[in-house]
Amino acid sequence: MILGGGQGVTRKALKNKPLAEAIFELRWDLQETAPQIKIDPHYKLLVGTLYNELQNEYEHHEQLITASMPDEITGYMPQHRFRKGKSKWPLIQIGPGVITVNDTEGYIWEDFEKRIIRAVYALFKVYPDSEKNLKINQLQLRYINAIEFDFEKDNIFTFLREHMKTGVTLHQALFEDTGVEDLPLNFDLKFSFPSAKPKGTVNIRFGHGKKNNADAMLWETMVQSKEDDAAKMKDKIADWIDGAHKLTDDWFFKLIKGELLERFQ
Repeated sequence: MILGGGQGVTRKALKNKPLAEAIFELRWDLQETAPQIKIDPHYKLLVGTLYNELQNEYEHHEQLITASMPDEITGYMPQHRFRKGKSKWPLIQIGPGVITVNDTEGYIWEDFEKRIIRAVYALFKVYPDSEKNLKINQLQLRYINAIEFDFEKDNIFTFLREHMKTGVTLHQALFEDTGVEDLPLNFDLKFSFPSAKPKGTVNIRFGHGKKNNADAMLWETMVQSKEDDAAKMKDKIADWIDGAHKLTDDWFFKLIKGELLERFQ
């Protein structure tokens, strides 16, 4: 697949890709049993049937701390994790009203896409009377990337402008004769834009984080479709996944074109 504005480069081909985590998330409606209390009446059964359906690929089960919390307060919180093996990636998480597929450094899109579709189809297969009861209300495809960065030495705004074609400028007079240095130790920039294909929003965020215990600049790209914009049926969800990936990859390669792309290859 040719991606990134015709660059002829795929994320698979990047030997030093900056990916920290790739995440697909699907949510469905919960039932309101009392004001501010929503539950999935099929959830307890779902955990076991979904694991049985997926255990050939994800044999290791982990129960998360949220599994011990009351169902009334754990809507859309993952409670169980299915891994290929202990501490191994990729993995699938399940909770009331939510399923995620996650991968990290070993990510390859073709494999990740197959795992997402496998998880979605398995959910539709085992969820009781899924055509009636499984009402999808949100889809997300999110990529979190990280580049080591010394915030005390280098100017993050200069880095964004020179290497990621993103200009952010604060009025220089703020730092003149004030005793304030113009090197932000922490920062968090977030933007959302309407998207036509897939219909929803594309979100981009730059912030401060860690990579290998060192300071890093994180940047996240996410395509999100909610409510009526979210695909409802499994075949349409597969189409949504493909469209969301094309959009995130296009943004990824347009941002890093130049020195960063060379660094990651």
